[in-house]
This record gives sequence, C-alpha cells and structure tokens, in this order.
Amino acid sequence: MLVASLHESIRELRGAVELPQIVAYLIDNSEQQKLTLDIFSDLAQALEEQQVELRLIQGHGNIGYGRGHNLVLKELESKYHLILNPDIRVQEECLSIGLAFLECNKDIGLASPYAEYADGSKQYLCKRYPSVQTFIVRGFLPNIAKRLFKKRLARFEMHDLAEDQPSSNIPLVSGCFMLFRTEAFRKVGGFDENYFLYFEDFDLSLRLGKIAEIAYVPAMRIQHDGGHAAKKGWAHLKMFASSGIRFFNTHGWRFFSQADRSE
Repeated sequence: MLVASLHESIRELRGAVELPQIVAYLIDNSEQQKLTLDIFSDLAQALEEQQVELRLIQGHGNIGYGRGHNLVLKELESKYHLILNPDIRVQEECLSIGLAFLECNKDIGLASPYAEYADGSKQYLCKRYPSVQTFIVRGFLPNIAKRLFKKRLARFEMHDLAEDQPSSNIPLVSGCFMLFRTEAFRKVGGFDENYFLYFEDFDLSLRLGKIAEIAYVPAMRIQHDGGHAAKKGWAHLKMFASSGIRFFNTHGWRFFSQADRSE
C-alpha cells in the first residue's frame, strides 16, 4: 500500500518539476530479516521509470523507531527528507503540494499533512503541548468517559486549525508522516535514540521548533491506519508510560493545562 501510493505521488511530482533520482529507504527493524525487495517486483519497472531506488536496511534488529530512522542520517544528500510509517497511503498530489509549499516558505523546516482513518474520519496529527491529565484521559479512559472531556481533547488535538489554508507555529506533530527540510532534520541530529517507541516525534518536534517553523498543510492528504497505543496491550502501555516520563523529564512537567482547569 505505502510503496504503491508513494510511486503514484512521485509520478505526479515528476510531472510538475524536474527531479534527481529519489532514494527510498526501507528500514527493517525485525529480528528475523524475512523482508526482501522481491515483494515489490511488480512495481520494479514502474519505480525504475520514475528513478526511484529502493534501499533495504536490515540486520540491526529491533532498535526502536527513532534509532531505526536515524540509520540513514549520514547517507542523506537530499534537499528534503520524508519519514513515513508503513501503514500510510499517500494521496497522489501529496508530495507535489508539500514540496511546493516548502519551496515557497523557506522558514518552514517540517510539514505535517491532513490525515484520515480508513473510514474517512479525521485523524489529528498536530498537537499542543500536553498535560499529564490530558494523556491519562486520551490514552486510558473508555470512549464514553472521554465525552466528558471533549473540550480538553479538542484543544490538545488542535481542532481549531484552519482546513482551507496552511497553519504555522505548530508545537507537536505525529511521526507517521514528517516532511522535513533535510538540513533541519540533520541539524537537530534526527530522533533522540533514548526513546524506543512513543514520544520521539514530540521530542523531535520541540527541538526542531527551536530552529525552524513547523506547519500544518491540509492540502497534503494521507490515510493512516495506526495509532491507539492503549489498545495494543500491556507491553505498549508500559513503553508509552516510560517514554512519557522521559519526555516530561526533558521538556517539563505539566499536570494540568488551562483547558483542564476550566472543566
């Protein structure tokens, strides 16, 4: 799904601008190394026509989300760098719109798209700085109880952002799709490898936000089937809590936000 949709978006992009060869890195964090490029054989000719080279990086085992993505840092020679989760479907005009936006807005170092679930409902990738109480409500309360905190969650998820034009000064964005200016990504040293999973994208957002702007570009559109850490079992809950503690220890504890107190 990801590679096929990415190919379509690259083909659209090449129709609009002249591009050099594009390298797509596939990071295999599995212990067993069963993934091979043969599974993309039906796309091989199409990718070659669009000058897309797939490079498989494996053999390092499950070293964590951020550390896995950092494996390519020293190899990057591009002007822009896109990080994607494997459960993403990129819409055809996504890259054309995103790169055109970055070309016209030199102060932007990272762009985040409009995302939706498979059922068409919106997934909110942009966030304000969280409070501990907001995370407890969002991650652990049943849906019926979350309705009592609708205002709080809407503020955290930035429901107030415009959907007909880009917005800047975004504090935090999800790591499922991050379109970077490569120079900015390299300047902050990529992800903090002390995070194994969860909160590494929030940490990176805050560090990058000190040297460049982060923008929400709703005309860039993707489908994302991930998220919902609380539904993945105790192992994920433990990692979520551990990473959350590291995040707040690094960037500052906030037990209640203004919206929390008003409810």
